[in-house]
Amino acid sequence: MSNIKILVASHKDCWTPCETIYVPISVGKFTINNSKFIKDDTNDNISSKNKNYCELTALYWGWKNLDYDYLGLVHYRRYFCSRSILYFKNKKKILSEKELTKLLDKYDVILPHKRNYYIETSYSQYVHAHHEKDIIALKNTLTDYYPNYVDAFERVMSQRSGHRFNIFIMKKEYIKEYCSWLFDILKKLEPVISMEGYTDYDKRVFGFLAERMLDIWIYTKEINFTELPIVNLESQHWCKKIASFLKRKLKGSLRDCHVI
Repeated sequence: MSNIKILVASHKDCWTPCETIYVPISVGKFTINNSKFIKDDTNDNISSKNKNYCELTALYWGWKNLDYDYLGLVHYRRYFCSRSILYFKNKKKILSEKELTKLLDKYDVILPHKRNYYIETSYSQYVHAHHEKDIIALKNTLTDYYPNYVDAFERVMSQRSGHRFNIFIMKKEYIKEYCSWLFDILKKLEPVISMEGYTDYDKRVFGFLAERMLDIWIYTKEINFTELPIVNLESQHWCKKIASFLKRKLKGSLRDCHVI
């Protein structure tokens, strides 16, 4: 049987599945008084970068310190679940080791269903939600150091959907390759992206960029993957999300207007 480890990144004490494939991990400065949780600030780690890297500090720790055949990353409130339409806030639908093993016999990577933007591209969505200079810096870095990924960057940025949340499960050889590529690029971006004037939310920039980088890597490497739905164990504030989206769109439209 394959040795599967799925990191459950969290900043607070919370319920986690009892199956041994799930490994709860406390990220950054957050201390969780629960013996189930390991900490991402031991051994080889980048825990101090959590405010900028988000759940990626857990991924880095797992990549460097765990023994595994397959490594995955989910969140304390977001998990992969079985193929079902009745998965909202349903813990019983969280992907089991038995279900996952069957999938891994056919696919090298498990990804979440794509998030659809419908009326804008991944590029315009990023610009409206974050800072355009961040995504430009990513493209420039790819051009300088990894030019064979630029075509996939253009493809991903022009699409109206994408795999988000930095959630996935990969076989070991792909984890090693993806993480080496991902963290090398983010390290190169650190001195390039100034965060002066950024809110705490904006400062999570490397986590946001990594969400887009996953598809860039997947498409360039032509990885054999499948998609699964995500079960969210916490209520989603859709009215607030929609209002925030419209506000960003209006702000972006006004910024793009040229006053003559």
